Amino acid sequence: MRRNFAFLLGTVTGACLTALVIGPQGAHLVAAAKAAARSDTYTQLNLFGSVFERIKTSYVEKPDDSKLMEGAINGMISALDPHSRYMNEKGWSDMQETTHGEFGGLGIEVTMEDGLVKVVTPIDDTPAAKAGMLSGDVITQIDDEVIQGMTLEQAVSRMKGPANSKIRLKVVRKGAAAPIDVAIVREIIRVRPVRFKTDGGDIGYIRITRFNEQTTDGLKKAIASISKEIPPEKLVGYVVDLRNNPGGLLDQAVSVSSAFMKRGEVVSTRGRTSEETQRFSARGGDITKGKPLVVLINGGSASASEIVAGALRDHKRATLIGTRTFGKGSVQTIIPLGAGNGALALTTARYFTPSGRSIQAQGIAPDVEVLQDVPDEFKGRAELKGEASMRGHLAADGAEQTGSQAYVPPNEKDDKALNAAFNLLRGGTTNANAVTAAKRAVPN
Repeated sequence: MRRNFAFLLGTVTGACLTALVIGPQGAHLVAAAKAAARSDTYTQLNLFGSVFERIKTSYVEKPDDSKLMEGAINGMISALDPHSRYMNEKGWSDMQETTHGEFGGLGIEVTMEDGLVKVVTPIDDTPAAKAGMLSGDVITQIDDEVIQGMTLEQAVSRMKGPANSKIRLKVVRKGAAAPIDVAIVREIIRVRPVRFKTDGGDIGYIRITRFNEQTTDGLKKAIASISKEIPPEKLVGYVVDLRNNPGGLLDQAVSVSSAFMKRGEVVSTRGRTSEETQRFSARGGDITKGKPLVVLINGGSASASEIVAGALRDHKRATLIGTRTFGKGSVQTIIPLGAGNGALALTTARYFTPSGRSIQAQGIAPDVEVLQDVPDEFKGRAELKGEASMRGHLAADGAEQTGSQAYVPPNEKDDKALNAAFNLLRGGTTNANAVTAAKRAVPN
């Protein structure tokens, strides 16, 4: 490896010297070439080559070269931000299964925090949800194997497995005196991203749990079914519930927004250079035919959920009720690295709402804030700290905001935000504990 890096340096230096011969300021270019050869980047690459070679020759046991390189790549990526990551071939395959919407496992959305796996949210009606896993739980062991030192992909891979197989997790839960042992039987997780029902014969309720390849189709079927159940003259509006939705695919966020908008920008993404700016506009028309819309959000609403909420609010298409969203305002591009090499999920841009506002580490404040009554056993862990609390996060464009309440009562009659939405659509007022946000300027 050291010889390879030396050859690279020799090639670069040779090229500079060739330019030197034909340039008018020979001495100056020679000095510049030498400075380039001594640049920090190449010095660090030489250092890496030296360390790699020393490990290969002197480590107490013969190391696996591929594991060393994967560890080096993961270390490099982890220095960027919490959402960029390298996926080996197995991790890349697992991610494709997840975005497709069917895989064997537990049914939890997780992230890596301080070397441990933290639950973002359990997916509705999955083994994890039925076993009582909660947002904010920290998983420290999987089948007695300590997670510390694993990558996120390695931990997720261990949690997935054949249906009917058992797994044991050790969980640290805020407020609990000691770690909790959780036994779960894996199932085939068929993520049903959209659920719906009607309420009182005049409101359509649509719950979107994530944005995978099936979300838009599920939404269209839900709206069609509600339209059949409730005649247009009786339908007073829709409630779209995005609470604890961790996000997903950008194109699905755009198409879901399009289902409620006739036209206009949904979101823009801006990378390092102006040439990398992209704008995504609504397409297909408002299939609800302009019916009033309330969107429910909370501290667990992230990424694609925030895109949808921001677009509908900026275009005055919806009223947002709940609590401040998570604040993940960055876009990860999946870059396949060739057969057998996996893929890179790299943060390549920030996204902005139609009004030009970045959500990164700030989130979206609701138009009407409604706080839930949290049972004593959940107090202290009913809030998510949000993007601003994540180590290495991209800085906000302005003052950073912490997270907010993410608790959703299991019983609908206790769900103050949902009942506020129903009441608002029926022409009433929100409950006395609600706080109406100041009006915001909206671009035309």
